[in-house]
Amino acid sequence: MIAFVSGPVAALAPTTAVIEVGGIGMALQCTPATLAGLRIGQEARLAASLVVREDSLTLYGFADDDERQVFELLQTASGVGPRLAQAMLATHSPDALRVAVATGDEKALTAVSGIGKKGAQKLLLELKDRLGEPVGARIGQQGTGTAAPSSWRDQLQAALIGLGYATREADEAVTAVTPQAEAAVAEGAAPPVPQLLRAALQTLNRAR
Repeated sequence: MIAFVSGPVAALAPTTAVIEVGGIGMALQCTPATLAGLRIGQEARLAASLVVREDSLTLYGFADDDERQVFELLQTASGVGPRLAQAMLATHSPDALRVAVATGDEKALTAVSGIGKKGAQKLLLELKDRLGEPVGARIGQQGTGTAAPSSWRDQLQAALIGLGYATREADEAVTAVTPQAEAAVAEGAAPPVPQLLRAALQTLNRAR
């Protein structure tokens, strides 16, 4: 069991961070929020969870142990694999998910790509006694379990700068995908940061 990975950041991609450990590059699947806190060449310590399949070994990285624990607890619900669990954490913080489950906030779960109304109802029932009580101060700021309206901008910009883009380029890319984010908000959903990051990168690639 790999509990954490520590070392200099060797490379960053839209969904992956490579941490050098003893001369070996360890690739970890991470959420945009986790990637946003990393910089190439700087030391990093990521909590980790190894997912073993017949044909693959996939290492998932997290900003802290609490996020990793919630990632693993989410997968105890039927139909939730590592990809969906990571998508849930890309949309909501661990405490926001705890609040959503504790309050039966179906809308917060359907904001996650891949979760429909019936799936959300099922998850609320299965996770009710598994995630525990909220543990952080973020609760007061995110009472409904959704991100603050401006947080997706900061998260997206930080992720782009972390990938090596200049602040001006990051600002332009965020502006380019703003209509997509606003459309999600208009429908009552949280802006889908992973999809927005991919769209922003496509915009930047076309501009180069």
